[in-house]
Amino acid sequence: MMKKLSENKLVLGIPKGSLQDSTIELFRRAGFDLSISGRSYLPSIDDDDISLIMFRAQEMSRYVEDGVLDVGITGSDWIAENASKVVEVAELVYSKQSLRPVHWVLAVPVESDVQKVEDLAGGIIATELVNITREYLAGKGVQAKVEFSWGATEVKARFVDAIVDVTETGSSIEANQLRVIDTILTSTIRLIANSEAWEIPWKREKIESLALLLRGAIAAREKVGLKMNVARKDLQAVIEILPAEKSPTISSLADEDWVALEVVLEERIERDLVPQLKRAGASGIITYPLNKVIP
Repeated sequence: MMKKLSENKLVLGIPKGSLQDSTIELFRRAGFDLSISGRSYLPSIDDDDISLIMFRAQEMSRYVEDGVLDVGITGSDWIAENASKVVEVAELVYSKQSLRPVHWVLAVPVESDVQKVEDLAGGIIATELVNITREYLAGKGVQAKVEFSWGATEVKARFVDAIVDVTETGSSIEANQLRVIDTILTSTIRLIANSEAWEIPWKREKIESLALLLRGAIAAREKVGLKMNVARKDLQAVIEILPAEKSPTISSLADEDWVALEVVLEERIERDLVPQLKRAGASGIITYPLNKVIP
């Protein structure tokens, strides 16, 4: 029997496992303080309207669909694998190590004779992503046995004919001397909601606010704020150095011959810009990290 939705709390599922630390850090940057004690699956959060439960990302969408959770964070891969009927509120492009999507790849040992998926007909493939892999093979017209793998899938590549495993940077594939035959799915993290909870006005507003803050925290991770003072006579030269798509905030100072200029830009270009700005006449240059960038 489906668990009744909480009437006075937004019940939020946080992924336990590989995404746990990066998710907690994302919430911190979004303005929330999460605390996990020992082996507890019930973290605390400094928001009286929210209660937290930790589930594996693999099962999160099922619990959201069933109403155990109002809202949860999981990958689009597991939503598809479970064929869950949920409301996809927002795409949150972050992962264990980076801000990139992850890829599920069909891989074999480098010494394998397999060169294309058709060569796996009649073989055995190990993966956690069983349903999606079977659908992929059916779409290719290939009949092969798909076995569920309880983790450490890369190690099994030399005991079966192929594996389907998730990779973020490709380093684990390379380290295990595997060769990618095909990418069968690209996945990003999603904030998902139970369809009934989504129709409750206060919960929907709370979920939308949460999505806004989390997206803002992600957007800020690769940006910095930049402040400086500029003499009016040098202002145009300084503005021309800034990326064309950036529109700085310009404020007057007590000295009418000077202005304060502030802009948000990508951290990767800040290190090249600062010396140029200094040479163009900027002074008192300050760079600072950002927690959130809300469009």
